[in-house]
Amino acid sequence: MRMRLIVAYDGRPFAGWQSQPGGNTVQDLLEAAAGRILKSGGPVAVTGSGRTDAGVHAVGQVAHFDLPDTCRMDAAAWVRALNVHLPPAIRITAAEPAASGFHARFDAEGKTYRYRIWCGPVLPPLEAGLAWHVPQAMNPALLAEACRRCEGMHNFRAFAANRGDGKDDTRDTVRTIWSLTPEQDGHLLTLTFHGSGFLYKMVRLLTAAIVRTARGQESPEWIPMLLSAAKEKCPHAAPPDGLYLVSVDYPVSSSE
Repeated sequence: MRMRLIVAYDGRPFAGWQSQPGGNTVQDLLEAAAGRILKSGGPVAVTGSGRTDAGVHAVGQVAHFDLPDTCRMDAAAWVRALNVHLPPAIRITAAEPAASGFHARFDAEGKTYRYRIWCGPVLPPLEAGLAWHVPQAMNPALLAEACRRCEGMHNFRAFAANRGDGKDDTRDTVRTIWSLTPEQDGHLLTLTFHGSGFLYKMVRLLTAAIVRTARGQESPEWIPMLLSAAKEKCPHAAPPDGLYLVSVDYPVSSSE
């Protein structure tokens, strides 16, 4: 049986989602926890919907793993058992059986990310590492215009950091942002990105470009210029602190 998980985590203590030799990633810790529960003698392969970098958070990461035929634990039991074996900064918030062909990464049809920006003069201690502190004033009209310029289908090559894996020159960088919504609540500004998919550091690069435009450091035409540029890259990236993977979209038929 294939089990689908919803995973939430505070990204600060970990080296990102994807497994690394040091073992201090969310994927490594999940795989080790599942292996201990199944007494498999080692980690159990867990596949996520995509990578999040060191310091990036999630409230709706999706992952799957396969259970042996002999396992009789139901979804609720897996939520309880995994949370016992995981550090407090990682929590399984839901689980359900998935169709045998379901794939957390390849079946994803869209994702929602949210970036949190604290605009007050002082960053509250409980926001440290959870929001980007931008105390300088932003123009609401320029903010809305910058967000609007990012929406739609574009070649986002200028907003994709190089992975250094030898594939950067051939990687497909066309994506669609269906909506990019700014919301202000007191000193807290959130940018919510809903799109077909996101490139490496794309949300952080776009966020930095939006903030620079809203502060009057760049013209509103700067973002369209970068989107149409053949090779120029956005030279600014927001820190990982304020970035959250909120949810992943799947076809309705992906549940069992």
